Amino acid sequence: MKKGTKIPLVIIFIAIVCHSCAVVPLTGRKQLSLVPESEMISMSLTNYTDFLKGNPVSTDAKNTAVVREVGGNIQAAVIKYFTDNNLLSRLDGYKWEFNLVKNDTTPNAWCMPGGKVVVYSGILPYTKDNNGLAVVLSHEIAHAVARHGNERMSEQLLAQYGSVALNELIKDKPDQTKSIFNNAYGLGAQYGVMLPFSREHELEADKLGLIFMAMAGYDPQTAIAFWERMSSMGGQKPPEFMSTHPSDATRINKIKASIPEAMTYYKK
Repeated sequence: MKKGTKIPLVIIFIAIVCHSCAVVPLTGRKQLSLVPESEMISMSLTNYTDFLKGNPVSTDAKNTAVVREVGGNIQAAVIKYFTDNNLLSRLDGYKWEFNLVKNDTTPNAWCMPGGKVVVYSGILPYTKDNNGLAVVLSHEIAHAVARHGNERMSEQLLAQYGSVALNELIKDKPDQTKSIFNNAYGLGAQYGVMLPFSREHELEADKLGLIFMAMAGYDPQTAIAFWERMSSMGGQKPPEFMSTHPSDATRINKIKASIPEAMTYYKK
């Protein structure tokens, strides 16, 4: 390349992608990682603190103790797995915390990068026991340690950089062609990239979660009954191709296929 020649944006774009790949533990899937994990954890801590200000911790001492017991067991299993596989550095900056919040109308739970975990009281009728709670907590923790949040942020950054590069490539084309192309790109980013990846994250978290709960001493076979209970919640659900979550049937079938592997980690 001659001195002074500008490097095409598309080449820079590809270089960034190639040098920003990580690998998800257990599954081996390559993922995009453009955001330093320390930044993810810092942003998560701020959001977590703000959330707790507006969502008081439950005064239900019994269920809070159960959440922290089950969560602590899964935390220990995750740390053991990462230690045994020389991956403990992926948990740098994690300061685990498990809280139950009073929200009986929303069956939900989440884990932020850094190990801040919240369970809504509304999901307890579906978990029913420690095994069911382990399904939920291991799934949410799997999202965090697999760095799905980082990947989703990186995908959005990728979409923005891609838009810039593509605009450069077509800047000499007629405006009408450019408009059609941008519209096609927008639809591709929404339905062809973002949503399928999100469904992939859900299924991946299911698989990792089964293994983590098995390592913690909870029966992964109970995940089937839990998701069947969740599928009976009722209400209109969007078609799978427009949903960020896999359909109930897809999820349950994938879980059934993953159980034999998870059972190899199970110790009562």
